[in-house]
Amino acid sequence: MAKLETTARGNITELERRIQNGILDGSMSATVEDVSHFRAGSAQCTVMVFERYSYMGGNRVSLNVTLFDGGDGNVRISAITSGGSQAMFFKINTWGEEAFLDKLREIL
Repeated sequence: MAKLETTARGNITELERRIQNGILDGSMSATVEDVSHFRAGSAQCTVMVFERYSYMGGNRVSLNVTLFDGGDGNVRISAITSGGSQAMFFKINTWGEEAFLDKLREIL
């Protein structure tokens, strides 16, 4: 598992579009598995789940991205990868997870 938490200024809808386009354009095998949107007053939350095949790791990895805008113009971002290990009891071979998260860092 690899994790990224940061804050960006701007519009949550534009940021969602930029992330989706960047992830899908950055990998032949990347897909959007699902997206959820929540609103409460001026707060907004978007949860996106991506998946792609990791050639280096020889497996599929997922990237879960949560965007939260509390109405102050700052979008909080939490991104967590999973699935990049081939071991049964402990994690080895997590290159695909790190590479997926690096792609998101590039986009942001």
